[in-house]
Amino acid sequence: LWWEFEFQSEAPRSLRALLGVVILSSAVAVWSLVRPAIGRVESPTPETLAKAAAIVEAQDEADGNLVRMGDKSLLFSEDERAFIMYGRKNRSMIALFDPIGPRDAWPELVWRFIEMARGAGCRAVFYQVSPDALSLYADAGMQAFRLGELATIDLARFDLVGGKRAALRQTKARGARDGLTFEVIAQGDVAAALPDLTAVSDAWLTRHEANEKAFSLGAFEDGYVSSQPVAVLRLAGRIVAFANLLVTQTKAEGSIDLMRFHPDAPSGAMDVLFVHLLEYLKAEGYGRFNMGMAPLSGMSGRKIAPIWDRVGTTVFEHGERFYNFKGLRAFKSKFHPHWRARYMTTAGGLSPALALVDVTLLIGGGLKGVAQR
Repeated sequence: LWWEFEFQSEAPRSLRALLGVVILSSAVAVWSLVRPAIGRVESPTPETLAKAAAIVEAQDEADGNLVRMGDKSLLFSEDERAFIMYGRKNRSMIALFDPIGPRDAWPELVWRFIEMARGAGCRAVFYQVSPDALSLYADAGMQAFRLGELATIDLARFDLVGGKRAALRQTKARGARDGLTFEVIAQGDVAAALPDLTAVSDAWLTRHEANEKAFSLGAFEDGYVSSQPVAVLRLAGRIVAFANLLVTQTKAEGSIDLMRFHPDAPSGAMDVLFVHLLEYLKAEGYGRFNMGMAPLSGMSGRKIAPIWDRVGTTVFEHGERFYNFKGLRAFKSKFHPHWRARYMTTAGGLSPALALVDVTLLIGGGLKGVAQR
């Protein structure tokens, strides 16, 4: 056996020396991964959450509204015009998205985040960052790895006219035949609808044998759901499907987080909800609709592509038993979106696979949560 040669007197000295180096480096690597991180990640106060929400309201990117969940720690720029929201899992300190706030405040924040992570015995990770900011992370010594593609729809060009949109027209017509009606509940009125929304959410979780997620996904919590408008479908006056909206005052972008429907909802109800929502946001003057990311989409499977991309392509093509990668992209493709890459950046030589494991655990709430859908 290969490990027995160390004890053979006739084994070449160079080979024995190599084994010693491998054992020592492996021990150092394992220790660096398992030794406890120092320091403590603090939860945001109501005051800091309000300050962050005010910054989000002035931005074009609607995803920043995930800060309203209150499950992420916050690092503000020195002038308090921008912030990073982040969490920690094992020895990874993970920032969600690019910094939120004016672009000129980003470089200082990125450096401070990396320094803070190192000071806490962690390695810095940025999750779901845009290609426009990659040079900023590279300047800070980070490496970028493609995660997938973000789907967006130009609402100024969206309509239901022409053969390309025939399927969407049929979806809307089917919803009308099924008796579904669309409504957007204003933020101030959501609290009164919470009992009905809770019933739909609970039924959805039970049917899918799912648990609530965290970090890059919202959870059904009264304070979070009632912090923004909610789009609903009603059947005979009863709410049977909903999606909570993510919007800002600039109206540059609208997005959604939770999408849930009751077992009593007609087949295809979420497609109906999407079509009506796109028409609503366009009529309200929003510029684009952010459909979220399709994980592992758009990676290169060429032989000369980085191994990260080749493995990602293989998982995308054959990993359906673990996650519906193709199905999610196919659903979003119905609406003919524009696709743009999203990346994860890592610092300190951290393996991207280990970083992604920590991100997955953070989103799922640990191994038990990841094991559930």
